[in-house]
Amino acid sequence: MAEPTQPATVLSVLDLTPHVRQLVLRPKTKRILFQPGQWVSLKLPVGPKPPLNRAYSMADPSSPYGELTLVFDRVPGGLGSNYLYQLRSGDEVPLSGPYGNFLLPQPLDRELLLVARYTGLVPIRCLLKQMFFAKLQVPILLIAVAPAEDELLFHQELLTMAVQHHSFRYLPLMAPGGEAEAVEKALLMLKPLVEGQLAATPMLCGTKAFVRPLRAYLTEAGYDRKEVRVETYD
Repeated sequence: MAEPTQPATVLSVLDLTPHVRQLVLRPKTKRILFQPGQWVSLKLPVGPKPPLNRAYSMADPSSPYGELTLVFDRVPGGLGSNYLYQLRSGDEVPLSGPYGNFLLPQPLDRELLLVARYTGLVPIRCLLKQMFFAKLQVPILLIAVAPAEDELLFHQELLTMAVQHHSFRYLPLMAPGGEAEAVEKALLMLKPLVEGQLAATPMLCGTKAFVRPLRAYLTEAGYDRKEVRVETYD
């Protein structure tokens, strides 16, 4: 059975960093009801066998008007991201969803240990905004790894969150040497937090090359594999 697809109109286009863009879309047929941490599938008219399916997480919680905020980086030679970079306000793109299980644990009764690399921060930002709107008081530590200082996504917003919410700590890191360096720096921060105390719920998001070594470390440290929530986008 084919998944239900509908057109969505591009409402706005905004560059967040030199290599990351935000699209705000509004589905034309039916509002998409989603939970923070979920994603939609865009059906792009490119590639040898179109449509090309590409998954993008929502960066903002649900809007009463039905807008979806998607954030993505431009991949060199990437068919999907290069097509999306051509879109302008008023254009249309087909999509379906929502999908995904990268959701907050229920009950939310433990500290959250959030680790993201680059655009892996997108669903985590959505989760954070929903939590702060709902006035949830669980302690949160976010480790956000970027390839360069000017590619730190939502940096000022996250700094403001850390000032306004005393239960939230934000630790930005730079790893210009690629994913191996990103894993190394994330592990340097994780090890003193995790060793000897498994009181937090880890949530990891990024590419497989970033997430898998971190999950392996956490399971070796004593976490059950199912306790470590992960989302990958490649």
